[in-house]
Amino acid sequence: MSNLVNFALRHGANFLKRHTLQSLRCTVPVITHKLPAIVAPIRTNSTKAAFDMLNFFGICQFVFWTYLSHFAFTTLKDAPVVEKPGEELKWYQRINLGDNKYKNGITFCCFMIGYGILFAVWMFTLRSVRFLILRKGGKSVSFVTYGPFNRNRIMTVPLNCISAEESREMARVQLPIKVRDKALYYVLDMRGEFRNPQLFDYTAGLKRRI
Repeated sequence: MSNLVNFALRHGANFLKRHTLQSLRCTVPVITHKLPAIVAPIRTNSTKAAFDMLNFFGICQFVFWTYLSHFAFTTLKDAPVVEKPGEELKWYQRINLGDNKYKNGITFCCFMIGYGILFAVWMFTLRSVRFLILRKGGKSVSFVTYGPFNRNRIMTVPLNCISAEESREMARVQLPIKVRDKALYYVLDMRGEFRNPQLFDYTAGLKRRI
């Protein structure tokens, strides 16, 4: 009797193990090393015209604020304010814009405003992903980002060095991706096209500890 019970338990355990493994294989996709092409595009972005306009805006702002700083430095003259007896001037009437501390301060602030706008525009452009490509073998991914003057920039990193901050289903406008040892996030525009959503979810779309 005990032999029959042991036989039934052993075969029952083997049956459950086989069916459990089969169900897992059906539900979890396996990324193998035999990808069909050298590179497998995961995602594209189709907003190049918007980035061209954004870079043009940044350059125009930089030129304008640089000219304004040069104008302030060369035009503002030292004109001391003369107070008449019995007349009380308002606070802004007592300011001598030609004094060195005001002239240099205005010059520096104008230049930094223009430089700051251009820097912010270019950093946003360089962190906006145009193509995201899974390399053959499935162990590395390439970021193709926009660059100033219509030049693309390509960076290839191991897959375990990137982490998606949100899932594809939860992201509405943009999907930020963190890359190890890189400042700021790389941004995917959700208006683009996911050519293989499931492949993206199980590779670049995973949240990892980096």
